[in-house]
Amino acid sequence: MRYNRLGNTGLIVSELCLGAMTFGETAGRFSHVAGLDQKSATALVRQAFDAGVNFIDTANTYSEGKSEMATGEAIKSLGIARQDIIVATKGYARMGEGPNRAGNSRKHLLEEIDASLDRLQMDYVDLYQVHGWDTQTPIEETLRTLDDIVRTGRARYIGVSNWAAWHVAKGLGLAAAKGWERIASIQSFYSLAGRDLEREIVPMMESEGVGLMVWSPLAGGLLSGKYEREGSGIKGEGRIASGGVRDSLDLDKTFDIIDAMRPIAESRGVAIASIALAWLLHRPFVSSVILGAKRPEQLAENLAASEIELTAAEIAQLNEVSELSPEYPGWMFPGQWERRGGASPRREVQ
Repeated sequence: MRYNRLGNTGLIVSELCLGAMTFGETAGRFSHVAGLDQKSATALVRQAFDAGVNFIDTANTYSEGKSEMATGEAIKSLGIARQDIIVATKGYARMGEGPNRAGNSRKHLLEEIDASLDRLQMDYVDLYQVHGWDTQTPIEETLRTLDDIVRTGRARYIGVSNWAAWHVAKGLGLAAAKGWERIASIQSFYSLAGRDLEREIVPMMESEGVGLMVWSPLAGGLLSGKYEREGSGIKGEGRIASGGVRDSLDLDKTFDIIDAMRPIAESRGVAIASIALAWLLHRPFVSSVILGAKRPEQLAENLAASEIELTAAEIAQLNEVSELSPEYPGWMFPGQWERRGGASPRREVQ
């Protein structure tokens, strides 16, 4: 297992992070993903920790709080020292009826961080993230509240999830001007099947020193290799077949990517999913990739990605088959830089 700094901080996290969305039995919003009882959740935490994973990500809304409860209980029952585990959780999502039971307002976030700590059986979390952009709350209110959460010792660092590049840039500027806690990380969807992040968010991260936590690195399971192309659709059993992340993907292109990964995986005797994850681990701007698993063998398959060294030729092949289509103003930049007499300001991704 390799370890990275989380953005421009001194916090060291494992390149693979155990996602706790599968923890907890509930009939709520994430019931199609969740379902693990305490015994199963604890076993996955032990397996990940023994493999070198020191990072766990959960959220208040996962299984209506039961994910946080399972995470805290697993860490406690396994006797993992609090100093040896990095725990991240989130606030923003609706946690009850009424206009103030959701969002990034001061009222909601202060109530939710305390509720999360109670469920986790902890005095603090290492990373507290707002789970979305709130159009109803001024960003100044949100950032000041996150600063207070850090200053009162309830979190060590702050992050965001599912924000646009300009949201983060504005937040960083305000935090610098006001002397508030700086945004350390962003948690975003990124995979071989969905590289949209590279248009705006990746350049922002590289410029400003923001770390990236990747969610749904297998595109909702599609890049696991267990699905087949069927006309313009998908053949195979699983949650990806019912929608979700799938709706944002170019399925023909995605299956071309899977076809390119298959011989790479077969030559190493590993799963296609391991190759998809290994490609992400070779991206220099990725701090940690979040793994979601329900079974020990599934987690082991994902953890194997940390041991895979892709060749330059294999990376180039996967880059080419998954390349983003040109989009304005991006397609203007190379010509501008060339006429200016300089190269791209971004380092090349190997």
